[in-house]
Amino acid sequence: MSNFAVAVFIFLAILAEILGTVGGFGSSIYFVPLAEYFLDFQSVLGITALFHVSSNLTKIGLFRQGIDRRILIYLGIPAVLFVILGAVLSRYFKKESFELGISILLVILGLALLLFRNVKMNINPVNSIAGGALSGFVAGLMGTGGAIRGLVLSAFQLEKEVYIASSAIIDLGVDLSRSIVYVMNGYVHRDILYLVPLLILVSLMGTYLGKLILNRIPTERFQKLTLLLILLIGIAGIVKVVLRN
Repeated sequence: MSNFAVAVFIFLAILAEILGTVGGFGSSIYFVPLAEYFLDFQSVLGITALFHVSSNLTKIGLFRQGIDRRILIYLGIPAVLFVILGAVLSRYFKKESFELGISILLVILGLALLLFRNVKMNINPVNSIAGGALSGFVAGLMGTGGAIRGLVLSAFQLEKEVYIASSAIIDLGVDLSRSIVYVMNGYVHRDILYLVPLLILVSLMGTYLGKLILNRIPTERFQKLTLLLILLIGIAGIVKVVLRN
């Protein structure tokens, strides 16, 4: 990439990190489609996983008071196991094959949770394991599963600190696991490794700025904002697939 392209890439990555922090489910849902304008999809998978390791470590440090062990066990372990499966299968399937279905699912569930805010899903093994397995598998296959995990955590109606801390720790395990698989698959190319230290700085800056914004947002408004962002992400995904075809 040219110096100008790198500057634009970094600027967009900062915006993605801020939005991912404010939304609570990580930056990859924004970063992946943006990065695809600059890199091939396999390189995007590799660089996103490495970027997210730093991003999630920063979130854990800033929101560590909200860590919930139940969520980490019930939702986190299945997510880490199934991300490995998705990452292994990523070389055999095209992202486009699943993009429309995932986007429709985000719209339906996001809209339902917005309309029925009084309905709260219990934090039990069945709900958590199912949500963790699906979000992990999608993350490994498509590079981002934060929106799926965001829907599950939103249905639990958690405090914003608990939501972000739990999501970040789970995401860290997911990213470490898929990073190993992506490196073995040859997705991390030497010619883009210079972006890694830049993205580490992006994760620190973007997460900190996102936290400053979150400090001004009450938990109830944060929950609605998260669902609205997930709904918009689903709609954008559907529009993208329709226009591409």
